Amino acid sequence: MISTPCWLLLCLLIPVMAIAQKRAAPEGKKAKLSITHTADFDITGDMESPAWKAAPWIELPQREKGEVKYQTKAKMLYSDKGIYTIFWCEDNQITATLKEDMADLYNEDVVEIFFWTDERFPLYFEYELSPLNYELAILVPNMRGKFLGWTPWHYEGDRKAKHATKIINEGEKTVGWVAEFFIPYTLLTPLNNVPPIRGTKWRMNMYRIDYDKGVADWSWQPTRVNFHDIESFGTLVFE
Repeated sequence: MISTPCWLLLCLLIPVMAIAQKRAAPEGKKAKLSITHTADFDITGDMESPAWKAAPWIELPQREKGEVKYQTKAKMLYSDKGIYTIFWCEDNQITATLKEDMADLYNEDVVEIFFWTDERFPLYFEYELSPLNYELAILVPNMRGKFLGWTPWHYEGDRKAKHATKIINEGEKTVGWVAEFFIPYTLLTPLNNVPPIRGTKWRMNMYRIDYDKGVADWSWQPTRVNFHDIESFGTLVFE
């Protein structure tokens, strides 16, 4: 039997490794998510709106796995008035006891989205929604990793987000939950690049946290330290 020299094996492996690296999915700012325009529609929490049928699902990879392995995916659209988002969260056990808006919802099951509309300023919008349909809407100044959220003033009328959730059961077994919400551009005032037009780009990330057995989380783009790692956000493109 004739053995292959090590140098020859290395020469054969290098092109394969190069191809694998080339095909690796881009991350952070280089990762782009394009969303399309829609007419405004009602928020119901049941994924049945015809507008959603044309939008593709976006898979959110599981980062911190804990002891569970669930699927998490989302869809996004935008209109002349605001941005629509819907999450599907596979889940066999809902961990949600907080029954108050603007509470620390991230300490229980939750979905989150962050919009950083202008990279020149470390200021962005965060929205969270729990399975029980309670919300957290905050504007976050992030000064070199030091951040704290500020809740909206006059959060009412056309400045208020619309949201709905639904826990999905099959018989007596819980299989997941849906979170659907609409963020009006009026709520994002006075952030720059709002409202977006075709071709506008924002930095953005989406997350989910689950507490079935320990903490598990999912995100569109991986972060290095915490969910407020804005430099790791991807790029949202308005088509």
